[in-house]
Amino acid sequence: MIPRTRRLFCGGLLAALAIGGALPGLAQDTAAVQAYLRARSAYEEVAQAYWQSITDKRRARFAKRRNGGTIGVDDYVLMQPPVYAGPARPPGYVPKQEPGPPPERIPTLAEFLKAAAEQYNFVPDRPTEAQFKHAYAKVARAAGLTREQAVRVYAFETGGNGTYDGQSGIVGNKNKDARPISPAMGYNQLLSTNTVGLLAEHGDRFVATLKASGVGDAKLAVLKKMIAFSRTVPNAWSEHDKLAKTTPGGIGIHAAVLDRDFGPLLQMQKLLDSVEFARAKGTKRPLTGAELELMNFTGDGNGYDLVTMPQELREKVPTSNFFQRNGYERNPIARRTGTVAALVASIETKMDQASQAQGARDLAQAF
Repeated sequence: MIPRTRRLFCGGLLAALAIGGALPGLAQDTAAVQAYLRARSAYEEVAQAYWQSITDKRRARFAKRRNGGTIGVDDYVLMQPPVYAGPARPPGYVPKQEPGPPPERIPTLAEFLKAAAEQYNFVPDRPTEAQFKHAYAKVARAAGLTREQAVRVYAFETGGNGTYDGQSGIVGNKNKDARPISPAMGYNQLLSTNTVGLLAEHGDRFVATLKASGVGDAKLAVLKKMIAFSRTVPNAWSEHDKLAKTTPGGIGIHAAVLDRDFGPLLQMQKLLDSVEFARAKGTKRPLTGAELELMNFTGDGNGYDLVTMPQELREKVPTSNFFQRNGYERNPIARRTGTVAALVASIETKMDQASQAQGARDLAQAF
């Protein structure tokens, strides 16, 4: 047994080492952390100012367009986002976490199905992949969308072989323990927030369409119940987002995208909303597949800004103008391409390649 005096001595030595007063190496480590923190702080100050200027310019552009003004080069931030170039984070240093809500846990497909069964007594009628593709093509034709638009968006969003029940982060992942990285599912990678919003905005038309096509009353009753729940909050993205992510009823609604009757309508309506948005803004010509994807990819407001931008501006304007900071930093395509022209070219190239995959060819044949 170690004598008590020796135990006290050892404990005191360890305490001294812990507070950095004993070894030069520890002092050096502290200096490295301080240098890192100073560099990060200086970078954050510049980055926050940059992204605030992006927000200010975007708001001004939208207001200018609403008032009939012409958008020019001065309406965009022309500098690329700042890149941190200071010292690397010292080994072993863990930055202090700012207080905030815990990270969102993303439900799996099985959890969407479980919530649908519990909240709506609903089990989707899940067809084969070929059957869903034919149903999807039929809805697309009825909505006035072209084969080129539908196939190229599908090719970009899924890599050309995606399934109607494929969830983001799971499709193509060979790790059996893979977790989804988003609630997005299907050919257009529809978010659960989209599903709630689409039912709230277009639910009555969906019911009329399905009733006319012969869908039974029991199934229509389930859809009406989902629609009613989606309308328990104001018609706003933030409200739909809370409903979709934080309530059992909102989680269960997303299972509707897997149904042979409901799913094609929901998936296609998201694209049709973008077409109608552009049409309402004055663009009467058909959108190309890449233009439609830009609106699907960045949101209708930002997407329309991109679609109507002259080529000479596309060569100059950074992609950062069309993203929030967090979205941009998580988006490798936006960061890698740098400018709008390069972003469009990258989308076109990926669409060209993925359109040759078997799944994309099967969807094309379904038209």
